Amino acid sequence: MPFLRPRKPAERRWKEWDGNAQKNGLKSTVYAVSGDEYTGEWRDDKKHGKGTQKWKSNGAIYDGDWQYGKRNGFGTYSLPDPVSGEYRKVYSGEWKNGKRHGLGINFYSDDDVYEGHWYSGKRDGWGRMYYVDCSTYEGEWSNDLPNGQGMLRLANENRYEGVWKNGKKHGSGKFFFFEKGQLYDGVWIDDVPKCGKLIDFGRENAIHPTLYPMPQIKLRNPAAVLKEARSKFLDNNEEDTSQHFISSTISRQWSDL
Repeated sequence: MPFLRPRKPAERRWKEWDGNAQKNGLKSTVYAVSGDEYTGEWRDDKKHGKGTQKWKSNGAIYDGDWQYGKRNGFGTYSLPDPVSGEYRKVYSGEWKNGKRHGLGINFYSDDDVYEGHWYSGKRDGWGRMYYVDCSTYEGEWSNDLPNGQGMLRLANENRYEGVWKNGKKHGSGKFFFFEKGQLYDGVWIDDVPKCGKLIDFGRENAIHPTLYPMPQIKLRNPAAVLKEARSKFLDNNEEDTSQHFISSTISRQWSDL
């Protein structure tokens, strides 16, 4: 009498076939219906580990770490140059849930470059931005804009050091006019200086000094006058700015838990 192997239940065979079909470990290039390509490691049928993804729609390439189908860890994102066709690095750094997150460098162009911290795809935290006009901003960022303490150095070496809000000078700050040898120390609201004092600052060694030095202030109590003027602009604005940074910091900390 011939030996008959007992048949496996249909459900067990289905699970076995499904398990064999799942992509796990290192695989050669897998092509999607959309034309996208992925070469690298898999886990439970999802990109997981080291791998390279190429998108057909724009020719972009991501080479780096993956975690369950999303870019997580360190990786580099590049785009082809429309003229030469050669690949140009756009971003190199840390990722989380498919977005720039952590430390990284972003090349907006050959001359517009940002290096610093990111949060959920936006510049957030400390960072340095090099602009095409040869100016540089270094300081705090929030929601993709300068926010908090920061310094803007212009191409002619003039610079602003102080508080920023939504990408504008807003709060206490100093502006150094090095070519004239002067310094403005005061309060700014939405990029506009509201009150402060302008003094000579290294005027003797300036490249283009003013024709005459700054005259002496003849008020009886200039410090008290300036303090009263500053308080009208500064108190509420500094409170609003501090509350904004405290709330944004707390929200980031909770979201990272």
